[in-house]
Amino acid sequence: MALTEELDLATRLARGAGAIQLDRYERLERIVHKSEHDVVTEVDHLCEELILDGIRAHFPADALLAEESGASHAESGTDARPSGRTWIVDPLDGTVNYANGIPIFCVSIGLAVDGSPALGVVYDPVRDELFSAVAGEGARLDGEPISMPVKERLADCLVSLGLPGRGWALRERAVRRRIRASRVLGSATLSLAYVANGRFDAFVQLRGMSNWDVAAAGLIATEGGATVSDARGNPWFDQARPNRTVGVIAAAPAHHAVVMELLR
Repeated sequence: MALTEELDLATRLARGAGAIQLDRYERLERIVHKSEHDVVTEVDHLCEELILDGIRAHFPADALLAEESGASHAESGTDARPSGRTWIVDPLDGTVNYANGIPIFCVSIGLAVDGSPALGVVYDPVRDELFSAVAGEGARLDGEPISMPVKERLADCLVSLGLPGRGWALRERAVRRRIRASRVLGSATLSLAYVANGRFDAFVQLRGMSNWDVAAAGLIATEGGATVSDARGNPWFDQARPNRTVGVIAAAPAHHAVVMELLR
């Protein structure tokens, strides 16, 4: 799939948003509570404006779906939709980390074509690392091909594990007994992208995400060699899923079914 111009644009815009984040890091003037557990900063809005304006300038007929502004109209009058092209943007994933001075956050820009993930870019400005993928062309880190190393034993695996609280204690213990260790970084997007090069051997978050959290990182993990599904083993990306209802399990093909079984 030839998306060279789109990948170049997404890369430039992600780096531009990352520069804004670093410039204002630990110098925030405004933090707004969107909900009991969610916040938004002026940096979220500045980064989203930069990214969406850049996409509109180059691809005015494409639809947009972004965390802070939701679905927006393309110049042709179309909405974010399962047919055609839709850019799916999270300008700052890990806002709570960012607002508290924890240096784990990222920019996420994905492109879906006819409802299928086609391109993904995830940029970590603190480490100056850019993960990218185009469907069918493999995953890359700073332009170099990456793939997840396969560990033979699940017992050797480090897992990004985010399970619901009430009612999941037994299954969480079952998973923890079978793996080496688990971590929660506070940025689901970055954690999922880390599966592509084996920083995490698996990623589990069964609910609470939206398509902008996974559109880019899920493709990167897939192109890195992981088996990626939703929480029930179905396709991981569905553009029609409501916000906050997305769950993802990503793991090496040899371990994905076992992880799924442990969570039933």
